[in-house]
Amino acid sequence: MRRYLRIVVLCLACGFCSLLYAFSQLAVSLREGAQGGVGGGSGVGGGRGRGRGRSRLPADLNVQPIQRMHLAVVACGERLEETVTMLKSAIIFSIRPLQFHIFAEDQLHDSFKGILDSWSFLQTFNYSLYPITFPSENAAEWKKLFKPCASQRLFLPLILKEVDSLLYVDTDILFLRPVDDIWSLLKKFNSTQIAAMAPEHEEPRIGWYNRFARHPYYGKTGVNSGVMLMNMTRMRRKYFKNDMTTVRLLWGDILMPLLKKYKLNITWGDQDLLNIIFFHNPESLFVFPCQWNYRPDHCIYGSNCQEAEAEGIFILHGNRGVYHDDKQPAFRAIYEALRNCSFKDDNIRSLLKPLELELQKTVHTYCGKIYKIFIKQLTKSIQDRYDRPPKER
Repeated sequence: MRRYLRIVVLCLACGFCSLLYAFSQLAVSLREGAQGGVGGGSGVGGGRGRGRGRSRLPADLNVQPIQRMHLAVVACGERLEETVTMLKSAIIFSIRPLQFHIFAEDQLHDSFKGILDSWSFLQTFNYSLYPITFPSENAAEWKKLFKPCASQRLFLPLILKEVDSLLYVDTDILFLRPVDDIWSLLKKFNSTQIAAMAPEHEEPRIGWYNRFARHPYYGKTGVNSGVMLMNMTRMRRKYFKNDMTTVRLLWGDILMPLLKKYKLNITWGDQDLLNIIFFHNPESLFVFPCQWNYRPDHCIYGSNCQEAEAEGIFILHGNRGVYHDDKQPAFRAIYEALRNCSFKDDNIRSLLKPLELELQKTVHTYCGKIYKIFIKQLTKSIQDRYDRPPKER
């Protein structure tokens, strides 16, 4: 009898230990999932990014960790304020947590760190800071291409090796709807598509590539790389057709030969190289509408982005320096409203009325005449995010 009792006690003890182990492993896996994407990354040439992570373990162990959306930007020179305003616009409207990958000149790192750490109370984002880094054997040539640091974006798939998908944006981008929405376009990629961009122009009569380019370019009017959504796992694996050799080349192998062949014929630097690549590999590009990358070219000669006219502007791209001069005051008004906005709910809700009054002052310009498309989606984003009860958001 004692022998059976000992066996029963031993079985119960083993079962209890197994149960404790299972729960401990579940807690560890959830903690690791919640902290996904935290930390720095290795740069081309050995540079190392510095990361700050802020994640909380879900109170309910049955809740699955939410995957972060990865957003990258490259900032050099006087682009600190512009970049911070872009990041703020991403945070204000987005639903899922964000992971920022910020590539910046060394003298900007402390400023970025101070500002982003002051936003830590939000607990909706992580960030990593990286130095500007190019392949050592051609660093000088890459750095002076088009604008300082601009070509850094070409090397993101090689630097952020652990990141599967990424949204790259220029510093002069403003999100007027959640990042979640453009991120969801990744699900619309077919099996051959690796990246998504908007056309450079909607109207061929004012297009740049179709009138002046001295190199191949994608489609009828080329593509603009200021907003570029990437499946970087596919980019790293793909062998690209090209006009330099009959052999298809990997992403890391095609960039320098392409620059050497076309450097005397390109005007817009890395964007031109992307156009050449996708000219030879058109099946690899997903093209999204102009409202996802709305620029002054879409209105300074008259409105030519039909999707924005119908649904409003989703992402505003203030190239040509229009946030900082008086040439396109409608763009500047949106920028200043978001730059001066705080993260308080009441402040965000009260943004619209004074902004509309400022936009009404711009009707003497072509872009100002259609100012309502600048706030159509913005109004909806604020209502959806801040005016609904928490359970409905």
